[in-house]
Amino acid sequence: MSDEIDLQELAINGDDTASSLDVPGYGRNRHRPMRRRRWFSRIVLPLSVILGMLLLLAVSAGQQLLPSRSVSVVPVIVKRSTAVPAGQILFQAPGWIEPRPTAVNVPALAAGVVESLEVVDGQTIEAGQVIARLISIDAELAVRKAEATLDLRKAEYQRSMSENEAAKQRLENPLHLHANVADAESEHALAEAALSQLPSQIRSAKATLEFAQQSLAAKQAAGQGVPGISKQRAEASLQEAAARLEELQNQQPILLSRSSAMKRKLAALQEQRRLLIDEKRQLAEADANCQIAAALRDEAEVQLEQANLQLARMNIEASKAGRVLKLVASPGDRVMGIDATAEHRSSTIIQMYDPTQLQVRVDVRLEDVRQVVPGQSVKVETAASQETIAGFVLQTTSTANVQKNTLEVKVALRDPPTSVTPEMLATATFLSASSATPQSSQEESPQRMYLPNQVLHNDQGSSYVWSVNSSNRALKTSVEIGIETSDGLVEILSGLNPTDKVISGDTDKLVDQQSITIRWDTSETALVRN
Repeated sequence: MSDEIDLQELAINGDDTASSLDVPGYGRNRHRPMRRRRWFSRIVLPLSVILGMLLLLAVSAGQQLLPSRSVSVVPVIVKRSTAVPAGQILFQAPGWIEPRPTAVNVPALAAGVVESLEVVDGQTIEAGQVIARLISIDAELAVRKAEATLDLRKAEYQRSMSENEAAKQRLENPLHLHANVADAESEHALAEAALSQLPSQIRSAKATLEFAQQSLAAKQAAGQGVPGISKQRAEASLQEAAARLEELQNQQPILLSRSSAMKRKLAALQEQRRLLIDEKRQLAEADANCQIAAALRDEAEVQLEQANLQLARMNIEASKAGRVLKLVASPGDRVMGIDATAEHRSSTIIQMYDPTQLQVRVDVRLEDVRQVVPGQSVKVETAASQETIAGFVLQTTSTANVQKNTLEVKVALRDPPTSVTPEMLATATFLSASSATPQSSQEESPQRMYLPNQVLHNDQGSSYVWSVNSSNRALKTSVEIGIETSDGLVEILSGLNPTDKVISGDTDKLVDQQSITIRWDTSETALVRN
């Protein structure tokens, strides 16, 4: 039919379009960019969305996708402590009697050799009573030597005091300096007088010389009328007068020098008298000698006191009243006194104790320790006393015995009889303490939680267990533990509830929050119930 429509005519001619749009390179490859965009939007983008959702589900699900692990669990064992009326017997434990707080060692305060013991075992002694004597001959000689040394030091002190007093007098009244000054003044005056007489003596000598010259000249002029002997005598007189004049003329500088020297000496002695240097030094030395002598005297007095103390310590006395527990030293033994280098207890003579202050060191089983409180009433029985001795708990110690599985507890005795002594065996009966608010019969007793020892783990000193939460997942739970009972149960003080379940068996490969399947461990349950 001529009315039919040819669809090919509706197709777009690419060449015409490209030529009409003038787009270079369009032509035959015009459908490729459109195909690439369709492949990314139809395949890559949906797959990316699906993979992201799967990854998000895997992360949010966490370990739910991992296979669950089958584990054995045991319940927390809950026990109710029975209320015991006050004064009822809780438990008994053995022990031994000892001094409270400890025995007293009576030492020798001085070194020496024991000469005799004045007490015996079990003897009652008073404070200050002599319990032993040491050989004292050396101490007596030391006292005599110290007394002689003290007398010598006292004499030296008296001599230094007298010298000091003399030095003071010399300083206050320097008479020896006054005498020296007076001698210097006299010598200076004599030198001045000789110097002042020299001019007249020179004039006299000159006159004598002139007379001798005239006499000699007259006799020579007389010629043969004067004997020769007279002329010789005149010549001798002339020479003597000339020599005298020359001597006097030569003495003038000597006298001037001597006068000047005497003047300087006098000035020096006067200055020495004014300054008193030597006298002051002598007084200072005398004062120092007095101080030295006094110090030596005091030292000698101290040495004498030490010697007397050493002699007194040859008699060893008890420091307090009590009873002899044990004789440590024997006659002939050497003791070291209070020497810092001495060995421990190398000077102990005896051990004593106060018979009114005794205690019992009791070995309490660990499962009974929780029933012990300070001040708790205790009855003590020993073979040495027919009556029961009342006591009370002082404190628990830190001394535990691994082999006996016990802990030591100190129990003080009230008014112990004289027949009871340390190191006696005893039996302590611990009584329940009285309560300030009595419990009614309908009041619930406190609950205590226990677990078998094998389900507990330790990590650097901290205890933990693997428990199960409500979603059946493993939880690493820290717990605080108490004492262990004799049937292998350990008390849980905190960290768990009575309704919790604890994983037993192999837990090495457990991971926190790991999904688990519970399998009850009948053997553990049976162990707990038993």
